[in-house]
Amino acid sequence: MSTTSTDVAALRREMVDICRRMNSSGINQGTAGNLSVRTDTGFLITPSSLPYDTMQPEDLVEMDLDGTYVGRRPSSEWRFHRDILRQRTDINVVLHCHSIYATTLACHHKTIPSFHYMTGIAGGTTVRCAGYATFGTQALSDNALTALKDRTACLLGQHGQISLGKDLESALWMGIEIETLSRMYVQALTLGEPPVLPDDEMERVIAQMRRMSYGNAPDPEGVNDLARPRAQA
Repeated sequence: MSTTSTDVAALRREMVDICRRMNSSGINQGTAGNLSVRTDTGFLITPSSLPYDTMQPEDLVEMDLDGTYVGRRPSSEWRFHRDILRQRTDINVVLHCHSIYATTLACHHKTIPSFHYMTGIAGGTTVRCAGYATFGTQALSDNALTALKDRTACLLGQHGQISLGKDLESALWMGIEIETLSRMYVQALTLGEPPVLPDDEMERVIAQMRRMSYGNAPDPEGVNDLARPRAQA
C-alpha cells in the first residue's frame, strides 16, 4: 500500500468519516471502538478516549510496527491492530466495535454457525468467537489472531467484534454485516437453535461469493455466467 503525503491527508479525512459512520450506523457508541489503516511506514490509528464527533484528521495517531507513535496517545487496543496488520498482508484496515448484537453473542462466547448463507462473507463456515482476555493486552491480540485465521471477522469473548477489509469502506461494510448476522442469529435463537447449512453447501456459497463482483453473479451450473447489458438496436 503506497501512500504519499497527499494520500495520507486524504486517508486521515476518510478515517474520520468512517468513524462517524460507525456511530451513525449504530455499530458503535461513545468512545468505544477503534479503527486503523496501513501506511507505508506503519499504520494510522484512532486516539484513546476521544469521541468521534469531535475527532479531527490531525488527531489520528501515527504508529510504527515496533509500537512507537507520534502525537496523541493511541487506542488502548493498538496491539491487536498492529499484530493483525503485521500478520495479515491481505488486508489494510482493522475495525473494532462493541456493536450490540455481536457483543451479546460474544458475552456467551458463541460462534456464529452457518445458520444463514451470509455467514460465508467472513471467509468460512463460521464467524468464530475469540477467548476472553483483558482489553489492551497481548493475550487479547493472540486470541484475536487465532479466531481470525482464514477469516475477515471474528467476535471477541465478552468484548465485541473485529472486522477487516482491504479498504475503509469494505471494513465498515463487514462490521455492519457481522452485526446484522448477529442480530438475526440472536432472534433465531429465541425459537431454538436453528439448523445450519452443510459444509459442502457453504463451500459453494463461499466460492460464489469470491467470484461475485458488483452485480456479476455467476450461477452454479455455469449457464448465463455473467449478467451483461443488452445490445442496443
